[in-house]
Amino acid sequence: MILETIITSINHDGKPHVAPFGVRTENANIIISPYKPSHTLENILASNVAVMSNTDDVRVFAGALTGRQPWTLIPTNQVNGFRLKNCLAHTELQLLKVRDDALRPQLVMQQIISENHAAFKGFNRAQAAVLELAVLVSRLDRLPKARVESELQYLKIAIDKTAGGIEHEAWSWLIEKVDHFYKKNANVSV
Repeated sequence: MILETIITSINHDGKPHVAPFGVRTENANIIISPYKPSHTLENILASNVAVMSNTDDVRVFAGALTGRQPWTLIPTNQVNGFRLKNCLAHTELQLLKVRDDALRPQLVMQQIISENHAAFKGFNRAQAAVLELAVLVSRLDRLPKARVESELQYLKIAIDKTAGGIEHEAWSWLIEKVDHFYKKNANVSV
């Protein structure tokens, strides 16, 4: 099972980097598998720590992929890092080991401390649709345009039926990113 989270890492200057990540659990550990190269991979290997924030605000996922910042970060308690200020929960992580891979190494992270901050209010199909579109946006350069268009058409049903203002805003940011990508790459067949 993959859980969609926000991973915050810090670079050598202590500057935070926020990225949406699907993580897995293995025993009591969290497995983060960033692509090579990536800021998240470089930062975790350099600092040996990361912070996982769980949020139901899909603007954070969309914002991280579109260059917008609809979040505030605050320092964490036990590792040198940052978490989302407005999150449901966060977990501070320490790197245990690296399973190297040419494309996506697996970073095995030990949970140091987990804290709950707000109640989960329930599922919303539009939130799931925004998350799915965020995954598509993160892979636009690797997916056929016809597949992206087909999935967009299906996901839009949940947006039209169940979205609130937050989901509409996040959706619009991601659609703008998709449109910009295909305009910029009009002569490139994917």
